[in-house]
Amino acid sequence: MILVLNAGSSSLKVEVLDRQLTSVLSGSVTEIGADGTLRLGDERSPISATHHAAALGAMLAALEGKGIRPDNLEAAAHRVVHGGTILTRPAKVTPQVITAIEACIPLAPLHNPNNLAAILALQETAPDLPQYCSFGTAFHATNPDVATRYAIAQTQHDAGIRRYGFHGLSYANMVAEFGDTLPSRLLALHLGNGASLCAIKDGKSIATSMGYSPLSGLTMGTRSGDIDGAAVLRMSTALGEDETDRMLNKNSGLKALAGDSNMKTLLDRDDSAAKFAVEHFCYWAARHAGSAIVAMGGVDAVAFTGGIGENAAPVRDRIMAHLACFGSPDVHVIAADEEKQIARDALSIMEAA
Repeated sequence: MILVLNAGSSSLKVEVLDRQLTSVLSGSVTEIGADGTLRLGDERSPISATHHAAALGAMLAALEGKGIRPDNLEAAAHRVVHGGTILTRPAKVTPQVITAIEACIPLAPLHNPNNLAAILALQETAPDLPQYCSFGTAFHATNPDVATRYAIAQTQHDAGIRRYGFHGLSYANMVAEFGDTLPSRLLALHLGNGASLCAIKDGKSIATSMGYSPLSGLTMGTRSGDIDGAAVLRMSTALGEDETDRMLNKNSGLKALAGDSNMKTLLDRDDSAAKFAVEHFCYWAARHAGSAIVAMGGVDAVAFTGGIGENAAPVRDRIMAHLACFGSPDVHVIAADEEKQIARDALSIMEAA
C-alpha cells in the first residue's frame, strides 16, 4: 500500500491506495493550529494539533488502529505545490530534493513549508519508509519559452518571475485516464473553487491559464483571475499589500460578483447578480480557451474536471456554446483525483528502479 499525503496551509489529507491505485482508506485533519477534527473513513473525533507534525502523528496513530502501520506500507507519496524550474518531474525524496523544495519556498510561501513539514515529520517517525513527491507545477514544464516568459527585464526573469502553471497533477491524471484514447489536441478545464485550463498536445502541456501564481487566468470562486498590473498597484497603494492580497485571493471572483463562491448556490439563484457571476465565469473560461486552442492549432476534444467541471452541466454547456465557433469537438468529463496521480507517480519511480 502507498500512503498519499497532501499538507495544506491548515489541513492534512491522507489516502491509502493499493498497487492497483484503488483507494483503501482516506482521512484528514482540519484546523491545524486550532481546535479541529480528525476524520478517518466514517469516523470523526476532535483534535487540537498545534502543527503539521502533531497532525501527522495523530493520523498515523489512527491509521495504526485500522491495521495500517509504516512497516506494512510500501511507500509514502506527497503533493508539493511548487517545484520551480528545478523539480520538473516526480522524485524520490533525498537530501538534494529537500534542499530544492526549500529553495522554492519563496514561490509558494503558504504551501511548500507545510508540504515539507509532512515529509520531514514522516522521515523522523518512519526513517526506513521510502518517500516520493509530485509537484503541482511539473506538468507544465513542457511549455515553450514563448509561453512562460513575461516581457520583463532579464533580472526579474532570472529572479523567478515567469509563468509556472498549476493544477498539474489534475491534468496529468486526466492524461493517464484517457490512456490510448487521448486526443491529440485536448482542451482541458479544471473548474472548481480554483479554476484553470490547459492546452494538452500529444499528452504534453503547451500552454496554461495560471501563471506566476494561481491568481491569474479564469474567474474563480474567490480569486479575481486576470487583472491589469496597474490596477493591482493602485489597490496596493490604497489598501496596502496584505489587504490587496486578501482581496484578490479571498474576496474576489464569484464571491465579489454575487456574494457567494459556491457555483451550485449561484445556479440555484434567480437574481441578476448570480446570473451575471455565472456568465462571467463561463465567458472568461471560453475567452481563455480560445487562446489555448490557438496554441494547439485547433482542438479535437474538450475535457472537464474538478468540482464544477464534473457536476455543473449548465456551466459546461454554456462554455461549449461560447466555443461553438470552433466546431463540435467531443466533450468528456473526467473525475479529478490528484491522490491517484501522486500514487501513480510513486509507483512509476519504484518500478523504474
